[in-house]
Amino acid sequence: MVTTLIDAKKSKASVASLSGLPRRFITEGLLTEGEVLKAVAEAQEKKRSFVHHVVTEHHLNAKQIAEIAAADFGLPLFDLDAFDVTCTPKRIVTEKLISKHHAIPIFKKGNRVYVAISDPTNVIALSEFKFHSGLNTIGILVEDDKLGAFIEKILSQETEAALGDLSDEDLDDIDIISDAEEETVTTADTEDAPIVRFVHKILLDAIKKGGSDIHFEPYEKIYRIRFRRDGILYETANPPIALATRITARIKVMSRLDISERRIPQDGHFNMALSKSHTINFRVNTCPTSAGEKVVIRILDPSKLHLGIEDLGYEDFQRKLFVDTIYKPQGMVLVTGPTGSGKTVSLYTALHMLNTPERNISTIEDPVEINIQGINQVNVNIKAGLDFSTALRAFLRQDPDVIMVGEIRDLETAEIAIKAAQTGHLVLSTLHTNSAPETLTRLANMGVAPFNIATSVNLIIAQRLARRLCKSCKVEEDLPKEALLEEGFQENDIKDLTIYGPNIKGCEHCKNGYTGRVGIYEVLSVTPNIGEIIMRGGNSHEVEKQAIKEGMQNLRRSGLKKVMHGITSLEEINRVTKD
Repeated sequence: MVTTLIDAKKSKASVASLSGLPRRFITEGLLTEGEVLKAVAEAQEKKRSFVHHVVTEHHLNAKQIAEIAAADFGLPLFDLDAFDVTCTPKRIVTEKLISKHHAIPIFKKGNRVYVAISDPTNVIALSEFKFHSGLNTIGILVEDDKLGAFIEKILSQETEAALGDLSDEDLDDIDIISDAEEETVTTADTEDAPIVRFVHKILLDAIKKGGSDIHFEPYEKIYRIRFRRDGILYETANPPIALATRITARIKVMSRLDISERRIPQDGHFNMALSKSHTINFRVNTCPTSAGEKVVIRILDPSKLHLGIEDLGYEDFQRKLFVDTIYKPQGMVLVTGPTGSGKTVSLYTALHMLNTPERNISTIEDPVEINIQGINQVNVNIKAGLDFSTALRAFLRQDPDVIMVGEIRDLETAEIAIKAAQTGHLVLSTLHTNSAPETLTRLANMGVAPFNIATSVNLIIAQRLARRLCKSCKVEEDLPKEALLEEGFQENDIKDLTIYGPNIKGCEHCKNGYTGRVGIYEVLSVTPNIGEIIMRGGNSHEVEKQAIKEGMQNLRRSGLKKVMHGITSLEEINRVTKD
């Protein structure tokens, strides 16, 4: 009893010590006394402003908070949406300082710099900005969510500008780092300086043009270099065939591969540091052909894999199914589709959503695509005897909450993954099938018992990636009603429907009328009715018929929806979904 009274007195004393915005939050009914005290402590522990913390963690209305702060401190509220980003002063303070304080200089006049902040009590930010810039700092009050978006936009623009400013003279200074060795590979590693500069230029061009892969292809009389952009290969260079061996040797040096070995395929990787905060990862594979070694480089930009669920292209009901299922404590979620259909992005998006201090998450991948802090990631190493099934067994002895298996390739891996899903773990994985219903029959064909499939698999997502139409130059297309109905549109769909197609000539924002890609999804929830079909050995056609009856939208229908919304063209949907 005495202890309770002492605790109550301490709590009252703590609340009494609150002032300014924290106290206003209580009086306005935004948070309880306990929530405010906890938020103040957490903000101090995480070394970030109180306002930014409550907006991020408690999902409070940023505009309402900004209006309260403006009234309390007698400050005008500035709308960042009305500000021209080109007026932002460059390189007054470092990116690290901007991220640390969640504040950014937006205007400079004489020896004064105006700093956008969402928390008027964040005097430490203003002091550090003043110290590092040598200028007098004046705080400008803005909404926290707009500030976050503005900072992200400015920092990404600066990275792109830095990349665009790189000239031929800068190519030798790029840091190429081997993942395994963590050693910088410089021009000194090879005496062939022109080849070094040429390879670096190809890598930079691919990044600037949004390429996902680079193909170095030797033939009998020509040497061809192609970029894959938005899923389509484009020829970009034809260096002399005599340079083929030297170009391949340079890439092997960067990837720490055996230069003398040309008879068998090799796999390697390296990083390119564009700036202190932006590093691109490259996965390299060589393959001997009759005309020499072909090299394919996969470009992995970590910043582009950290997408929110809203950016992936799910319809609202599909997104709800996906989110609801990954937050279940157990069961299996399978993502299926051909190579290059965005399965990795879907899985990593789920992992980012689940990655909290309360969860133990482990992944086994071949190879690990992007390193994520807080997740235990394991690389397959067949030579050492570390395959998917071996790693899975080890995971189950380490008290996991979430397990991600890069791919289910055989019965042994499938059975262990299903056992994990049945015993209180959430399992995420991929399979190579053409549709969601076919995934269930694929598991059965591998030898998994129907009962285990029906009781462990919660959700299957089949997906494709279609190119987005350029918003700046897309054009209307006039197609007859009969043609639209033949393509799969329904009578209700084509009423007042406007179909858009690409401007083949393109514009400064796109390539041949397209820019970027969007996901097309078939999301199948394994309901009791579908479970019964699986249990009695039903085929994929029966599963699909029941799933559509229960509201599933197949890949073709999902693609047509994107056409109806003006996101992509009918031609593109036919390319990725038509049999």
